[in-house]
Amino acid sequence: MTDIAPLIKRSLVDQALEQLRLRISQGVWAIGERLPTEPELSAELGISRNTVREAMRVLAFSGLIDIRQGDGSYLRSMTDPLGTMRALSHCTLEQAQETRQILEVEAIGLAALRRTEADLTALRKALDLSAERYHGDLEAYISADLIFHQHLVDAAHNPALSELYHYFSAIVGAQLRQTLNRSPRRQAVFDLHGALLDAVEQQDPDRAKSLCRQLINEP
Repeated sequence: MTDIAPLIKRSLVDQALEQLRLRISQGVWAIGERLPTEPELSAELGISRNTVREAMRVLAFSGLIDIRQGDGSYLRSMTDPLGTMRALSHCTLEQAQETRQILEVEAIGLAALRRTEADLTALRKALDLSAERYHGDLEAYISADLIFHQHLVDAAHNPALSELYHYFSAIVGAQLRQTLNRSPRRQAVFDLHGALLDAVEQQDPDRAKSLCRQLINEP
């Protein structure tokens, strides 16, 4: 059987994260110190500013840095809570799909039962933003899509699930980079998001879970 190449190792974002985490663990920056700007990190790491921005977003999600709009990014902690999940860094596409089936599908089933009107408002807003970006820049779309999926999981109103998915979003993003790196992107794939939101709104957990599985398994 043909081996599947590690999914995350192929991601420039993951390579940037590895380098940034290494610098943090080595004490290059002190707690509370302002980190170099995106252009500076881009030049230092030899990658695009978009890649740096995505990596910094993941570091902020993990609690390592604090991004202050209009001011910069500051080191918040030298202890990475993602350390216990480093096995994910060697995740294959197949393994990522299996993990999403366990985590995301079940969370969305709960979301269909527990969602509030505030959840639906946030989801519609996130879906509209995703729709605007679907046929454009891939990184911009992925960022919007991850917000939509995070809102779906959050609608389950289970903090543990939300936190786990928060950490797992880097894996989801890497999966999307691999599966959506084609042009033109199929509109039918994006339309599944709208159908999924409808199922959540109508409080139909079985349909919501079925649509989520279909979306995860899209080639």
